[in-house]
Parts: sequence; structure tokens; C-alpha cells
Amino acid sequence: MPTVLRQLWHLPAPAPTDDARAARLELGLVVYFAVAGVLEALLTTPAPAWRWVSLGALLVWLPTLFVRRTRPLVPVVVFTAGAVVTAAVGQVSGTQPGDLSAAVVALVIPYSLARWAPGREAVIGLGLFALVAGTSLVVQDLPTGDRLGGSAVVVTAVALGALLRSRALLQARRLVDVRRDERDRLARDLHDTVAHHLTAIAISAQAGLAVADSDPEAAKKALRRIDEEASRTLAETRTVVRALRDDAAAPDRPLDDLAGLARTGDDGPAVDVRLDGVDDLSPTTAAALHRIAQEAVSNARRHALHATRVDVRVARRGADVELTVHDDGRGQPTHGEGYGIVGMTERATLLGGTLTAGSAPDGGWTVRAVLPAGTVDAR
Repeated sequence: MPTVLRQLWHLPAPAPTDDARAARLELGLVVYFAVAGVLEALLTTPAPAWRWVSLGALLVWLPTLFVRRTRPLVPVVVFTAGAVVTAAVGQVSGTQPGDLSAAVVALVIPYSLARWAPGREAVIGLGLFALVAGTSLVVQDLPTGDRLGGSAVVVTAVALGALLRSRALLQARRLVDVRRDERDRLARDLHDTVAHHLTAIAISAQAGLAVADSDPEAAKKALRRIDEEASRTLAETRTVVRALRDDAAAPDRPLDDLAGLARTGDDGPAVDVRLDGVDDLSPTTAAALHRIAQEAVSNARRHALHATRVDVRVARRGADVELTVHDDGRGQPTHGEGYGIVGMTERATLLGGTLTAGSAPDGGWTVRAVLPAGTVDAR
């Protein structure tokens, strides 16, 4: 048991889901229970003893829900303080303030602690909440069934928070694995590209040495070839290595493989590939286009509902090259858990490009990537 508690104590906090949707949810929760508490205090007959004390404690505590994702210990501390105040009022007055039914919202405290708090805060916060809730269950004159039911609800809230926390951590770990794998594949592509250029440099150097004495002009041509290949190698290396600091051979014309994605519709949607003005692309960019198109076509053939055709278009757009993969599927597409899109986006981003994926206005699903076409001369 001490080992389990020690591991729980040092458990890191998951990344909070701090977005506009979450903010709207918190606002709705606070407003709803504030209104419910006020109406209960005004309209309940007979009125709970010292109802304004209970209502005041609730209204002071409710705004702390806005930080329950980022600072989950704050709500339980304020809640505990409110419980101490109401208990003190009961001791002085001889009449325990009646609980408001709206106070059931306090169940978000154990859930929030299990879902978002780092281990140390979760242990402290759950201990405080258990002390307050346990005291309330013991002090109040409740049937045994109600005490057991209340305890079960609290345990369920903790279990639900822990379950969703584990699921979020697992998903985050899978996303990290996808990005790492994509970086590894990109590093291999870079290695293959550099190896190709270095081989050309070595051959040109050997040829230049062989004819240096007998044919100086041929030796100069070999030197120029070495210079060009070295410049290409430097350009390719600089393009990718900046993104690979955390640390299948590429063909001479990677877009040949991209064109090979075309197929008839015998065993699924037909795939049509068209390339426009992309013969002089950087090998790294061409390889990235092939990888992205391959993943996008695979996703379309597996997940697009009722699709009969997948169009792949690659075209130059000034200094960039644009890849568009569009299917004519109908209905709601099922693109799995989106890890393929994560990998495609990571590859495009690493090369200084962008990638978007989503439903097209005229139906179907479209993946669009824009990458730098690459330069040959990096001098």
C-alpha cells in the first residue's frame, strides 16, 4: 500500500481541456446551480434552518468550478471552508443549517480531482472531501441505505474521473507515438535521399580523378557535378534536420510511386492520379507527398461511405506544391481515431507546410497539403 500511495503522490497532471466548449460548460453549470439554489432557498416549504447560510456557502463556492480543470484543489479547499463555517453556525445556534439539494453539484469535486489533479493534490483534495462528506453522513440522521448510497455515489464519481483520465493519457501517449513514428520515417527518407546524393558525389569524384591528367575539361565537369550534388544534399539536410533534433529506399523519382496509387474500381473506389508541373520537386518533398497521398487514399478506401472515386491532384503553386485527395463518399465518414491525419499533419509541418482535412462542401472528404517545392541550389 505505501508503494501505491507513493506512486499516486508523484502522478503527473494530465493536460487540461481548456477550450471554449469547456468554458461554456462550466458557465452553464455555475448559472444553473446558482439559480436552483436561490429558488430552493426561497420556495422550499418548510424552509430549511439557516437556509441563507447554506445558500451563501454554495454561491461562494460555485465560481471555483471555473478553475476545476486547471487548479482542481481550489474548489475542494473553498468547499471545506464553507462546510466549516456552516458547522460553526450550527454549533453556535444549536440548529444545524439544512442542506440544499442543489449542493449535489459538489460531486464534481471528487470527479475533478481524479480527472485533472496531479497526484499530490488529488490525495490531499480527496482526503479533505472524504472528511467533509464522511462527517456529514455520520452527523445527519440518515438511514443506513442513504449513507451507503451516498458513499457509492462519491466512489462512482472518483472512478469515472480516474477512468477518463486514464483514457486521455492513453490517447496522448498514442499521439506521441504517431508523431515519433512519423519523424522516424521522415528521418529514413532523409537518409535515403542524402545517401543517393553522396553516391553521386563519390562517383563524380572518382571520375574526375581518373581523367584529371588526360582530360582537364572532363575533370571540371566532374567538379561541377560534385558541386551541384553537394548543394542538393545540403538543401535536403537543412530542410528536414531542423525538425528532427529530438531524436525502404527512396526511388530516383519518388513521384513515380505516387502515380502508382492509381487503380480501377474493381475492389473499391477507383483512384485517379494527376500530376501537373512537378517534375523538378525536391526529393524530400516528393517523398513526403507520396507518403501523405498514400495515407489519404488508404483512409478514403477504408472509411469513406459509399465512395466510388478518389481523386489525387498534385500541382505547383509558385514556390509551393499542393496535394489534394478528395473522395465522393456520402454520409458521415468514419475516419477512425484520427491518428492517420495526425501523422500526415506532422509530416507536412516538419517540412514547413500545412495540412487540412475535413468534409467538402459538395460532399465527401478532402485532404489538402501545401508543401515547399524545395530548392536545388542552397549556396
